[in-house]
Amino acid sequence: MVVTLKSYQNLVLLQNLYKLKAIGFEYIDHFDLNQIQNSKNDETLEQLAQSVTTCHLCDLSKSRTQSMSGFGNPNAALFILDYSISQVQDKTNSYYAGRSGDTLKKMIENVIKIRVEEAYLTHAIKCKPLQSNKPSLSEWNSCKNYLYSQIDFVKPKVIVTLGAEAYAHLTGDTDNFENVRGHVIDYKEYKLIPIYHPQYLLRNPESKKVTLNDLKTIKSCL
Repeated sequence: MVVTLKSYQNLVLLQNLYKLKAIGFEYIDHFDLNQIQNSKNDETLEQLAQSVTTCHLCDLSKSRTQSMSGFGNPNAALFILDYSISQVQDKTNSYYAGRSGDTLKKMIENVIKIRVEEAYLTHAIKCKPLQSNKPSLSEWNSCKNYLYSQIDFVKPKVIVTLGAEAYAHLTGDTDNFENVRGHVIDYKEYKLIPIYHPQYLLRNPESKKVTLNDLKTIKSCL
């Protein structure tokens, strides 16, 4: 039988199936491929960043120019989650690049009153999607354990999600984003506050006033 491998995930899956067959297994229950690959248990945020850099769990590893694991204080009280890397962030290897990045920086420094270096900013998907496409479910499944580990390492007081996609993927809540935007939500042992994405504010400046109130709520929780 000839097997055509379409991704690194398929190769890892096939290797594990051959190992199981070699020791006598004929049937196993469903297992999560990404749990197998993330079983090395990085002990520090720096080790996790290195794992992200060398990750080949999904096909984005074939097209990426780099991985962007995260930026800021590893002991930050404020953890900011964007969903995916923009073209300008990838091109400049800067987390606060372009108009959207400049807007986010002003939100943090001018309203919340902390320097961006004091916060921790990361993306749910650590490599830029090919041709600026939306990340696939497989790509999210490949990255999500890195994100969960980052939160556990940083142990922030407040997690801020930028936009509906970041909130929905982190929490699994796909209800109307407007029902949660600006609210303080108990998420595990953290306070989670979803807000509009800076890119949304650039397209909808009328929403800046409500976002200002959301930022004041974030500040009060720190």
